[in-house]
Amino acid sequence: MTLSGKRILLIISGGIAAYKSLDLIRRLRERGAEVRPVMTAGAQQFVTSLAVGALSASHVYTELFSREDEQDVGHIRLARECDLVVVAPATADLMAKMANGHADDLASTILLATDRTVLVAPAMNPKMWTHPATRRNRATLAADGIRFVGPASGEMAESGEAGEGRMAEPLEIVAAIEDLLTGAKPLGAKPLAGRKAIVTSGPTHEPIDPVRYIANRSSGKQGHAIAAALARLGADVTLVSGPVTIPDPAGVRVVRVERAEEMRDAVVAALPADVAVMVAAVADWRVASAAGNKIKKRPGEAPPPLQLAENPDILKTIGHHASRPKLVIGFAAETENVAENGRAKLERKGADYILANDVSPATGIMGGDSNRVKLIGRDGKEEWPEMAKDEVADKLAALIAAKLLP
Repeated sequence: MTLSGKRILLIISGGIAAYKSLDLIRRLRERGAEVRPVMTAGAQQFVTSLAVGALSASHVYTELFSREDEQDVGHIRLARECDLVVVAPATADLMAKMANGHADDLASTILLATDRTVLVAPAMNPKMWTHPATRRNRATLAADGIRFVGPASGEMAESGEAGEGRMAEPLEIVAAIEDLLTGAKPLGAKPLAGRKAIVTSGPTHEPIDPVRYIANRSSGKQGHAIAAALARLGADVTLVSGPVTIPDPAGVRVVRVERAEEMRDAVVAALPADVAVMVAAVADWRVASAAGNKIKKRPGEAPPPLQLAENPDILKTIGHHASRPKLVIGFAAETENVAENGRAKLERKGADYILANDVSPATGIMGGDSNRVKLIGRDGKEEWPEMAKDEVADKLAALIAAKLLP
């Protein structure tokens, strides 16, 4: 476990992004870290101390003038008995307090009293993030040695506005914490920095008429998770996504398409690249000639025949392209003979690796949150145990980084 024995003081401030702190606690603990949480009054309006305490398996600190917690100058003890202080989310208000040395509650007092490294994950409305006062405060904090992770760009949950200000995703914060505490590399030194990656994700929709289409059950969760994992390792990621209902991953360039031909064109346009990971479940066939108007069902008449045409093979196109990436990885969604079909696909498509998985309905993998894959390469195969799709993504991103090392 990468953070085994590490003690992290997690300060949770107010804002809708506070709900992400629950997942952050879980991610840190599964990596062996001890998490001691501090919640501001605002944070308690969004998540309960009961939930935070249950996930952290720790007492939750909320009051500066608590008779029980302050009998031995508790805020000083909290400030010093840790390896790292993490503020996630960090609101504009708390950043202003930090920058100006205010100490009017437990969180701000700890931040003023600590001699440990502080990592801040800002979260606020885009207008607040770009306000000159916040920019000044951020510059002051950076000059004081405060470390930052995020914010990311995207749609704000509370207002529907879009822009920079979303809190970094929990796994991105975990990666920053690992960089700081493991000593393997300085914060910001990413193994895929300067590398370009292309990832495809989701299904394609092949129109039958203006209201109907051929598709599959792909959710895009695995492809989006891989794009995010590569971005966390420093890659410049272009994500070509079919129609999905999940949010865009942080820190990646997203190209939205619907049809397989559009996806093929977008992937080719993104070349050259160092690695291509073709995760999308592309429809194998399309209707040869889609109807311009809705096809009407008429009583007593047989349904109209659909003449199908084969869609472009995007993985094969990239695997044999003149500007082929150094590393080409594909997925094989199978319902039988998983390893054998995956091996055949590897040879046929010109890929370096195939991640084959069983997507039979009983597995719940297609559209679900976990995956179980067989990694098939030219030098053999290995079976990965069932794990969350973001964990599969992290494992694959680490493999890619190792393969692309100079």
